[in-house]
Amino acid sequence: MSLNVLIIDDSAVMRSIVRRALTMSGVPVDQVREAANGLEGLQVLDGFTADLAFVDINMPVMNGEEFIDRVRQQPERDGLALVVVSTESSGSRIESRIESLEARGVHFLHKPFSPERLRDAVLQITGVEDA
Repeated sequence: MSLNVLIIDDSAVMRSIVRRALTMSGVPVDQVREAANGLEGLQVLDGFTADLAFVDINMPVMNGEEFIDRVRQQPERDGLALVVVSTESSGSRIESRIESLEARGVHFLHKPFSPERLRDAVLQITGVEDA
């Protein structure tokens, strides 16, 4: 099974890095779409059936947590696997934030990451077979 992927990050460079790591990881991918913030991500989802979304936390207009909350409120998006990609990694505030995201079925991937770590995260959260 090939995955349709949405990458949401306000940095075009980071979107490119995620796209390249995804390609290098060997995960079977069909289509990839991009958005610069959570609101654009929701708009992309209106015309695109994604299996997996990589989401940054800190973005203008609509941040990653707001995007995740909105997606989780839509029953038709119940099967969308979500991976937060963020540099935030220490402190009690971020640890509670990560726990909150994981309780909502979201996987957390710390920047920087290797294609192998990205592949492992994708395989864990989607259950898709490795290429």
